[in-house]
Amino acid sequence: MGENLSVTNIKNALNQANPHRPSPLHPTAHPTCHADRPRSPRSYKTPDAAAQIQTQTKSSSPIPSHPTSSRRSQASSKEMDASKGKKFAAKKLGGPRKKSVTRSVKAGLQFPVGRIGRYLKQGRYAKRVGTGAPVYLAAVLEYLAAEVLELAGNAAKDNKKSRIVPRHLLLAIRNDQELGRLLGGVTIAHGGVLPNINPVLLPKKSVEKAEKTAAKSPKKAAKSPKKAAKA
Repeated sequence: MGENLSVTNIKNALNQANPHRPSPLHPTAHPTCHADRPRSPRSYKTPDAAAQIQTQTKSSSPIPSHPTSSRRSQASSKEMDASKGKKFAAKKLGGPRKKSVTRSVKAGLQFPVGRIGRYLKQGRYAKRVGTGAPVYLAAVLEYLAAEVLELAGNAAKDNKKSRIVPRHLLLAIRNDQELGRLLGGVTIAHGGVLPNINPVLLPKKSVEKAEKTAAKSPKKAAKSPKKAAKA
């Protein structure tokens, strides 16, 4: 009993010396480490203390977030707002982005001007390539292609065909004087040749008939020798 009395006297003396000192059963006994988080009831031997802690945890508010994390979240939200404001200002000042217009559309051509310009640069045909060179070359190539296709289509129609084949291309090129001179040294695969037969290779009957027809025409015009003597 003497020992118990001495311990109680010591506790009372400590409480009188520091009245603001929290009791060990209170959840805020250690303010430095998670003041609002209560201890688990297993750490207390008395059942009354455990019941008190359970009731306090049920009625207590949720654990507040750390002040540093809240500051970081506020700073990040401010940065996001600033970036959104900059984007909106840029859109407002610059306006909507225009659609890209190719050089072929600007020149009114079907052939690709940009691709021809790239090939001219890659081929190293000259040290420098002007901006108008690919446009001019694309226009010339498009004109030649349109001309050949038009003549080849006419040849296909003459042969009662709905598809252009190499034979039609050859007939279109060889029957045209300018294209024949331009592509004189070009051989078109599966194109064949122009239909042409030398008169020497024709049969003799046809040659004789041609000569007779040519000889009859002047006799009809001139008078016979008997009629001329009578006269």
